[in-house]
Amino acid sequence: MTFRGKPVLVWSLNNYIGFANDPEVRETDAKAAADWGMGYPMGARMMSGQTKYHEQLEADLASFMGKDDAFLLNFGYQGCQSAIESLVSRNDVIVYDSECHACMIDGIRLHQGKRYVFQHNDMESFEKQLKHAKKLTEQTGGGILVLTEGVFGMAGDQGKLAEICKFKAEYGFRLFVDDAHGFGTIGRDGRGAPDFQGVADQVDVYFGTFAKAMATIGAFVASDQHVIEYLRYNMRSQIFAKSLPMPIVIGAIKRLEMMRTRPELQTNLWNISGALQKGLRDAGFDIGKTDSVVTPVFLKGTLGEATNVTVELRETYGVFCSIVVYPVVPKDVIMLRLIPTTVHTLKDVEYTIECFKKVREKLEAGAYKAEKIASWA
Repeated sequence: MTFRGKPVLVWSLNNYIGFANDPEVRETDAKAAADWGMGYPMGARMMSGQTKYHEQLEADLASFMGKDDAFLLNFGYQGCQSAIESLVSRNDVIVYDSECHACMIDGIRLHQGKRYVFQHNDMESFEKQLKHAKKLTEQTGGGILVLTEGVFGMAGDQGKLAEICKFKAEYGFRLFVDDAHGFGTIGRDGRGAPDFQGVADQVDVYFGTFAKAMATIGAFVASDQHVIEYLRYNMRSQIFAKSLPMPIVIGAIKRLEMMRTRPELQTNLWNISGALQKGLRDAGFDIGKTDSVVTPVFLKGTLGEATNVTVELRETYGVFCSIVVYPVVPKDVIMLRLIPTTVHTLKDVEYTIECFKKVREKLEAGAYKAEKIASWA
């Protein structure tokens, strides 16, 4: 992209399978905008905002995910938060992974009942919290809702869905999976982490966003028919919100069709991410426990050094990537998060690794310990 007048190689855009600039997608988006404009339909889904295209997209999503039904949502963050809040009453208990995304945490905060957090992907901690939850629901008469992610967007590791599902028979909980980074990138044709791990039929509520692999706006939940029907009439963020504009809906229909019919997009994404991750490991970089295309690079350093490293990469080498610092990671850790896409090239990968080697050498030599943090200008 062009950043402040300079061309840069970008590793921080949520455009996993290249839809942002795909000619077919852009043609579909442009035609839908010309045919309908951004205003139509005017009104909420339950009033004047319902169209056959909204219904078609929901039916296509449900079929794709192997669920009874799906509910189209206006935004990912708001939709996930609101879905969680709508599914529980004060008598229910939420059990959630400590690294759940902020949208899930905000949904949990809206819950008027009890919640228990388990250490990230730690099944011993998970069962301990399940026992607390089960004991409490035996008193309240409520149920247990377990929350985790399919692919955790920062470190790139998958949630232990298959292991979590082994506890369902004994504890009788429902499982809600936010798979924002898994939908479109992993599983058959992009059906997500539950499909990849072979437990799609055991995930009670699947949440996916259009903001990552689809490179657009919107989201959905897929579940049993009675659950979706309940959400249609109880998710306040959707009941009282304007329906998604027609160009976005028609564009999403096209994107989902291409996910099903162009497997080479996902294949190339994994070729690029595989080369990137192998190259970084071979060069001695710590990329953590990622088992998805999300690629973190962990370095040792302060906040000031992290900022200077990022500026150096961008201004000197033309490599634009996201920086993650405390409190997301410990105070002495720098995390550079790379988002590979199907439209990156192996040449991009090789160049980026060489640039990372150069900044690591300077970082270890103390070159970025300047008292004044480099300007972002």
